[in-house]
Amino acid sequence: MAEKRTEAKQPEEKKAVLPPKSDFSEWYNELLMMGEIMDVRYPVKGLYVWFPFGFEVRNRTYAIIRELLDKDHKEALFPLLIPETEFMKEAEHIKGFENEVYWVTRGGKNELDVKLALRPTSETAIYPMYKIWVRSHADLPIKIYQIVNTFRYETKHTRPLIRLREITSFKEAHTVHATWDDAAEQVKEAVRIYQEFYRRLAIPTIVSKRPDWDKFPGADYTMAVDTLMPDNKTLQIGTAHHLGSNFAKTFDIKYEDLNGEQQYAHQTCYGISERSIAALISIHGDNKGLVFPPEVAPIQVVIIPILFGKSEEITSACRAVAERLKAEGIRTVLDESDERPGAKYYKWEMKGVPLRVEIGPRDLKNNAAMVVRRDSGAKETVPVDNITEEIKTRFEIIRKSLFEKAEISLKERIFDCKTLEEVKDKLSNGIARIPWCGERECGLAMENEVGAGILGVPEGELGRGAGSCPICGKNTGNMAIMAKTY
Repeated sequence: MAEKRTEAKQPEEKKAVLPPKSDFSEWYNELLMMGEIMDVRYPVKGLYVWFPFGFEVRNRTYAIIRELLDKDHKEALFPLLIPETEFMKEAEHIKGFENEVYWVTRGGKNELDVKLALRPTSETAIYPMYKIWVRSHADLPIKIYQIVNTFRYETKHTRPLIRLREITSFKEAHTVHATWDDAAEQVKEAVRIYQEFYRRLAIPTIVSKRPDWDKFPGADYTMAVDTLMPDNKTLQIGTAHHLGSNFAKTFDIKYEDLNGEQQYAHQTCYGISERSIAALISIHGDNKGLVFPPEVAPIQVVIIPILFGKSEEITSACRAVAERLKAEGIRTVLDESDERPGAKYYKWEMKGVPLRVEIGPRDLKNNAAMVVRRDSGAKETVPVDNITEEIKTRFEIIRKSLFEKAEISLKERIFDCKTLEEVKDKLSNGIARIPWCGERECGLAMENEVGAGILGVPEGELGRGAGSCPICGKNTGNMAIMAKTY
């Protein structure tokens, strides 16, 4: 029987070949098509179409963030169109987006009296309503989120899921609090939620406070969540902004405190986008195609009959296993097509199905099945009587294994540097870690010298160390990270 399976894995027909992952750009673009995630052929630059399979990945991924937020947030939906009169109110905010806004100027044949912006982000759409809704300290905190499309006139090189003109899946939360400290605690909570979200996707992250010159326009400060992609560039996959009372003063969002006095509210906003899907695909995928953690895989198990001899009995056994798995809520496909096993392996490996179950004559005789992991290729024989529990156990093993592998890859590509020359040398290989005094002038000089940005000073051990700032020479215990970014 083993010989039969080995023979089946040989190529039987010509098929599209996925470029090696070492050629990341080509691999990524081809995988989106071959894996049926996104179709890039829509006739507008920077706009892409979700295939049904890719959209299911997206929906299962976003179900996790909804689950995490719904514990104490409420989902809502605000309009896409923002009147120019509201959009232009917050000067610093607008300056940050003025070159990216799409404007609607006509309705039919008529010129509009007030231009309407397609939201690049929703502060100026939501906060006029918060002015109406917030009256008393008893109304606070407000924690609302929405998952919507946003539009930005991106002039850089567009890339599916990463740099878009229509962000199709922008999750933005907007909260209102009584005090600055309450808002700061909410920023910490937002970061915690994002870290849990990415842990469930088996994606390791780095959290850092963005430098003042790179914070969200109109914010007091910005915390960012980054990951490192296979081409050694960092991808920002989440942000949380402390807005202070800046927008509250602009939009007159006040509440009556316990003493009956009017106070400006303090706010936060935090978002993620389909960049989370880009990271999911890029970090875990391999030369065979997609690799998914079981929680977000549209198909979790594929069953392939190895027909040789007792075909009817094998088919019957496979159908029985499929029904048992489906009854337990495991997303299962039984592939009874006429293709040879090798072609089936290729198809389902490309789709990233976490587990493959094979049942052939020898397995049938032993009341067993062969279980093959997509992430590692490991094969194990398991008893059919206990197959549901065996598969559920492996789901969590796969997620942990994917995370550990990705975390090791991230750590191996973080380099300690003492000089900017060392930083320049290491940037093509990943993230450079270097002492920084924290002063704006030194930070900008460092960026200018190496041609890459300071992501910030990371939280935890990664942000601590000892050394001297490469610009001013001042001793510091802070370590900044620098990287090439998308």
